[in-house]
Formats: sequence, structure tokens, C-alpha cells
Amino acid sequence: MDVAAAATLIHSAVRRTDDTWADLGAGGGTFTLALASLLGPAKRVIAVERDASAVAALRAQSARGAGGGADAAIAVVHADFTRPLDLPALDGVLLANALHFVPDADQSRVAAAVAGHLRPGGRLAIVEYEGRRPSRWVPFPVSFARFVELARGAGLGDATRIGERRSAFGGTMYAAVAGRDGSRL
Repeated sequence: MDVAAAATLIHSAVRRTDDTWADLGAGGGTFTLALASLLGPAKRVIAVERDASAVAALRAQSARGAGGGADAAIAVVHADFTRPLDLPALDGVLLANALHFVPDADQSRVAAAVAGHLRPGGRLAIVEYEGRRPSRWVPFPVSFARFVELARGAGLGDATRIGERRSAFGGTMYAAVAGRDGSRL
């Protein structure tokens, strides 16, 4: 998926008035760049990634600048999002193709910890696969129904599906969002 397609998939979760979002499990940065383009200048995306080679690539991308000043600044943090993080209060958190690497038994704990970083009115957005069987690439699938449960358990409002597209790897990817403190989406 390219950056423009990623931005289209998650655009409903991001508000132009938002200042800071985190992309947890940022990988190569496709969704980090999508967030930066949606937020615009004078805003910030914190890309959190545990893989050292992906962190190096993210840092190189950040140093080059994503869009010549038209996009939000990108800060890269080398960390595992399933462990405690030192982050500022956030307007939003994105877990794009990341939560399916967290074992089912730990997903509730991780979702609650992530939601704890949201400021009032903040949003947790997710991009995952619908109807996918466990595999090496998606070991712990997170269906939309599962995300609804996780969001409620994390003290967030009702989850809303905001986008969908066919995956190049088979099946359907969906984007969904849930807000803190009953924020309207």
C-alpha cells in the first residue's frame, strides 16, 4: 500500500486541529507518512518501532522531511509498543497492522495502555484484517468485532468502521476508530 492509499483509509480518524499522533508499530513508515500528510505543518507524528532496521529507515525518512514542510514533523522512538512508553498526551494513536502481532491474551492490556496515552477527546485508530485466519504474517487476527470489544474494555466509546479495502495479500483490510470520553467521530 502506498502513502496516498493509507491516508485515504485513515483520513476520517484525523482532525486538522489535532497536534500530535503516534503510529505504534510503525514498520517502514507508510502510515507514519500518511498521518504526517493528514496532520499538516506544525504538527507531530511519533513513530514507535522496535525493529532496529525499520527505525533506521524511519530516521532517514524523517531527516529528509516527508513533504518539504507541508507535512507534520516525525519523531522516531525505538521501543516496543507492548511495553510501557514515555509519550506525551496524544490526540490520536494508530495501530496499523500492528496489533495482530500481540497475542490474544495480551491485546486487552495493550489496548488499555495505549488508550491511557490519549488526551480527552483523543482517538484510537486501527488498521487490521477482517476474516483472516491466523498465519505467520498475521498470527493473532483482530476482526472488527474484536476491536469493538478491545475498545470498550479500554474505556473508549463505540468503535466505528471508517474504511475498507482489498489487501494485496488476500482478504479485506479495515480501518476503525474509537474515541476517548465519548468523543464524536
